[in-house]
Amino acid sequence: MWDQEYRPWIHYILLFQLCSISLGQTVYSVSEESNTGTTVGNLAKDFNLDVKDLAIRGFQIVSGPNKRYFDVNIGTGILHTKERIDRDEICGRSTKCTLELEAIANSPLAMYRFDVSILDINDNPPIFPASTEYLNISEVALPGERFTLPRAYDADVGSNSVKSYKLQNNEYFSLDVQNGEENASPELVLQKSLDREKQPTIQLVLTAFDGGKPSRSGTIKIIVNVEDINDNIPVFNKQLYKALVSENAPKGTSVITVHATDLDEGLNGDILYSLVTREHSKTTDAFAIDTNSGMITVKGDIDHETDRAIEIRIQAKDKSSKPRAGYCKVLVEILDVNDNVPELSLTSLLERVNENAAVGTMVGLITVKDDDTGPNGAVNLKIHGSVPFKIENTYKNKYSLLLNGPLDRESVSQYDVTITATDEGTPPLSSSTLITVHVADVNDNAPRFPDPIINVYVKENSPVGNVIYKASAVDLDVGDNAKITYSLLEGLMRSFPVTSSINLNADSGEIYALQSFNYEEIKTFQFQIVAKDSGVPSLSSNATVNIFILDDNDNSPSILPPYSEHGSVNSENIPYSAEAGYFVAKIRAVDADSGYNALLSYHISEPKGNNLFRIGTSNGEIRTKRRMSDNDLKTHPLVVLVSDHGEPSLSATVSIDVVVAESSGDIQTQFKHVPRKDDTFSDLNLYLLIAIVSVSVIFLLSLISLIAVKCHRTDSNFSGYSAPVISTHPDGSWSYSKSTQQYDVCFSSDTLKSDVVVFPAPFPPADAELISINGGDTYNRTQTLPTREKPQTWCDDMRNVGQQASRSASQRSNSV
Repeated sequence: MWDQEYRPWIHYILLFQLCSISLGQTVYSVSEESNTGTTVGNLAKDFNLDVKDLAIRGFQIVSGPNKRYFDVNIGTGILHTKERIDRDEICGRSTKCTLELEAIANSPLAMYRFDVSILDINDNPPIFPASTEYLNISEVALPGERFTLPRAYDADVGSNSVKSYKLQNNEYFSLDVQNGEENASPELVLQKSLDREKQPTIQLVLTAFDGGKPSRSGTIKIIVNVEDINDNIPVFNKQLYKALVSENAPKGTSVITVHATDLDEGLNGDILYSLVTREHSKTTDAFAIDTNSGMITVKGDIDHETDRAIEIRIQAKDKSSKPRAGYCKVLVEILDVNDNVPELSLTSLLERVNENAAVGTMVGLITVKDDDTGPNGAVNLKIHGSVPFKIENTYKNKYSLLLNGPLDRESVSQYDVTITATDEGTPPLSSSTLITVHVADVNDNAPRFPDPIINVYVKENSPVGNVIYKASAVDLDVGDNAKITYSLLEGLMRSFPVTSSINLNADSGEIYALQSFNYEEIKTFQFQIVAKDSGVPSLSSNATVNIFILDDNDNSPSILPPYSEHGSVNSENIPYSAEAGYFVAKIRAVDADSGYNALLSYHISEPKGNNLFRIGTSNGEIRTKRRMSDNDLKTHPLVVLVSDHGEPSLSATVSIDVVVAESSGDIQTQFKHVPRKDDTFSDLNLYLLIAIVSVSVIFLLSLISLIAVKCHRTDSNFSGYSAPVISTHPDGSWSYSKSTQQYDVCFSSDTLKSDVVVFPAPFPPADAELISINGGDTYNRTQTLPTREKPQTWCDDMRNVGQQASRSASQRSNSV
């Protein structure tokens, strides 16, 4: 019934309020007690949002004390009521009832603020404190005397609150309504002197009307008892007192003292002061009055944030058996004290901020609340420490936390931002909150090898499948951005099959050997590896790997001709008259290894205790120790052992029979396996003779040139340039050295043996240097070399070699 009566007015008010939007802030209105689902406004339209994007962006009302009353339809963007709203319960007697709401949307993050004003409807009638009010009025009361009547209370506000009073028609009293700050105060005015003897009791009806349309009303029965005598009432010297008191004032603090006088004498003139209680009033809880002195003091808690001013109604009543009373008002203004600490609340915060986020990116939303007023409620925010963030005010007490500088997760992965809110009170109050901002990684760091050039040393003959090196790159990023895979760089070392020789584990970076390397075939090779992360886009870096094959002692010494023929009989003749040191033969051998593994030494292993012959441990020359004696044998079988200096050492042996001839004329050179033709001299023999003579002549010319350079050169001749150097080794070989390659030129001091043998010398190891020992070149090693005999001087060696070469060439010519 009621809904049908007021529904047109509700719809009219709602339509009018929806059409009025205040500048700078979206404001909606809705009447209290509206049905659930009542439309409040179209948020999508008013905030220029696409209805299709509301669900995708997660459009919703931010949690808060007012969210319970409203909800938004994601499909239409319409704001509607969620439950019935009782304005009287929410805002009480406040003339303005506005609920602040916030909506938030993501991608991008945005906040929309709006207010909903709750409109009051006339749903409450005026109510008096009691159904009956008794007034005792003396018969001597004069016309014009006033009597305070109880005020009606209406839970509604504004025009719907109590606006007027009406008194039942009678001949003695009229009604006078005093308009106060809160509502009207009815007073009963005596119009005609009372006569207790005619009418001792007068019954009246007081009706209170509110301003609603239609109006509602409430009544109270007034019973007036006419009394005799005490015909003077207490009168205050002021009808309105004003006082100031600070909030949180301690109990017992004096506020003001009121004073009233009564012209009567005795008990009729003695006054007692009291507070007039009213419904829904906190006066009696907050203040007390001394009944005798009229001093008003603080009794309870006073809070400026709850009541900025309190109106107290004071009654002064005499002590007559039929007391009379006077009334006044005391308006107490509550002064604000800075007693509320600013409160910080984080409305929204990004979980992670990318390290490449632009300056000005919103990180979070902050709400500040201070219940004080004026300077005590003015709050300033400040960020402590040196952090790349700043705070900007967006609306009233709403602030945004913004990025104010570049981020680098590799330097700082997390920021603990301390924000302090300080008011402007005296003394100022402050509070702080800690906001943790996590920095999300971006793939901005490429993997890095410790060294762009990696040297790996691998022993030859190492097993297939061994890990020869583990590549390790470091990426300062995290997650997939730091997950590294390794690969070989294509297109390099096409001349060497790298992929068939080594394999690279893409995950661990381990390099495996796919074959057993032979130092004598390959000494070094090179390739590049790539370290690539899994970021998007991915980053990579390269490193060059140099593989150096280390020599192993896997080759035994090889005896050079003419003593190298397997199963042949080797014999040398010496004259009986040979002196000590007579040259018998020269054993020559080579070793395919390098370094100490190819450094050879010569020893006579059989017969044991030989005291007739000796051999040069470094050059392999067999010579006599002493002159022959009659007790010596005519044939001396010798076994020469050739050993290298590897670990373990490898060796080879050769057998020579030394035959002692009575005279030098008996010494004949023996040739093995030489076919003879006694009668004919063919063209082939001629060609062979010419070739031998040519080789011998070239050899002699080369030898003479080398001897001349060796004996007569000075240091100044070669100081200006880097020319090839030819030098000798202790084993009787020559070395021809350039900056990129070294060759050994070996020759025999025995002209009966083969001529010149040239072979490449091995590369020196990285930790060795070439030095000269006894006129030759060898590698300087920390290992102690075996003791050797002091060889002849280099020039003597060359001279003997030249003489032997001449004899050899002559004998070969005669033989042919």
